[in-house]
Amino acid sequence: MSFDTVAHNRSRQQFDGVSSVWLFGYGSLIYKVDFPFLEQQPATIEGWARRFWQGSHDHRGTPEAPGRVVTLVSQPGATCKGMAYRVSPDVFEHLDVREKNGYLRFSTTMTFDDGSNAEGLVYIATEDNAAFLGPASTLDIASQIARSSGPSGPNSEYLLKLADALRALGDHDPHVFELESHLR
Repeated sequence: MSFDTVAHNRSRQQFDGVSSVWLFGYGSLIYKVDFPFLEQQPATIEGWARRFWQGSHDHRGTPEAPGRVVTLVSQPGATCKGMAYRVSPDVFEHLDVREKNGYLRFSTTMTFDDGSNAEGLVYIATEDNAAFLGPASTLDIASQIARSSGPSGPNSEYLLKLADALRALGDHDPHVFELESHLR
């Protein structure tokens, strides 16, 4: 799959007759909310772990020197905490472009802090996309993040803002916090 997933995402789900859709954010969508929403609530999804395994050629790096941003990887028993937003379907016109570098929309069940559930969508960069970098040691990942920068700013800013946002949500993500410890 190529980097640019805009057209692919727009063919994945149809929003005819739908007035709102839940969206689960687990990376920059937690702290960089540059889209209108109708409601927001902390939420978790099951069976997924957040990892800095996706290359960023368009936001936090360049095609010649990609940064690293988070995606989700399947991990039985894992829980990923994030922020859920109830949005109008037209918001995906913007989000599909923002998340175009290898991310596809998938359906997911979200559990809110009050125990209730809702079906929604989540952007995941799977290992078959051209920008997927995959696992590496936390020291190697942190080093790449420390030296990378792109149109949206330094890659380290992304990591540090995500770590702060996770703390504000009351989440302890060992992968994110270990990477953060190499940069602070």
